[in-house]
Amino acid sequence: MTDEHPAPSGVDVNTPNVARMWDYQLGGKDNFAADRAAAEAVNEVLRKANVPDGRDAARENRGFLHRAVRYLAGEAGIRQFIDIGAGLPTQGNVHEVAQELAPEARVVYVDYDPVVLVHSRALLGNDPQATIIQADMRRPEEILANPELRNLIDLSEPVAVLLIATLHLIPDEESPAGMVDRLLAALPVGSYLTVTHATREGKAEAAAALTAEFARSRTTAPIVPRSRADIARFLAGVDLVEPGLVYAVDWRPDPPQPVVGAGWLLAGIGRKSKD
Repeated sequence: MTDEHPAPSGVDVNTPNVARMWDYQLGGKDNFAADRAAAEAVNEVLRKANVPDGRDAARENRGFLHRAVRYLAGEAGIRQFIDIGAGLPTQGNVHEVAQELAPEARVVYVDYDPVVLVHSRALLGNDPQATIIQADMRRPEEILANPELRNLIDLSEPVAVLLIATLHLIPDEESPAGMVDRLLAALPVGSYLTVTHATREGKAEAAAALTAEFARSRTTAPIVPRSRADIARFLAGVDLVEPGLVYAVDWRPDPPQPVVGAGWLLAGIGRKSKD
């Protein structure tokens, strides 16, 4: 998808879309001029605030996602994954990483954006162990009741739910913590929750500027960087896996790390140990 290749019918290419902005930050091509302009405006605001920009955050987030899925499919022994708010596909998607370690792993991607669905379905092709459904993460009961999801995911067995760079797109008045609680309540013991979330820790002024720029650009979703305590609340219903809730780059880094991270994203994985 480019400006020369029109988007699917009904898709607004003039309003900056957070999934397409993220795709641009990762170096992808599934974005339009409005998305690129908004992403660059965000980057400029952050550079003026002397903090790492969206490209750094996107790369750090992607690196954590790969390490998290390897842990879940490997050491944790998980064979079922639900990636909620999956965004546009790129290299090293969840099903690709998981199936390298466990060829039998099954993955359901969830997103409400029709552009994401079109591109994900093209990527997945006829893979019988991976699919994408259109649903809104604000309604977890509808996600888990979806027939396509239930065809692949056995909710009587442990599941890894991924909420990667998504909860910070939901304002407090829409109760993102309540959404997570309802989601966890429906999962069996032994399931895992994986979260990355933008934080304002140590960069309150830059975070305020970032929030204001998203509002000025009238993106499809706001951004709500939160404190460490607020982010920890999302993981309150699970037992954190070591090293706990840390900056994404510090979660079990691959050699030859450690490296200096962007410091925008806190990350954690937790296991549900009781109903």
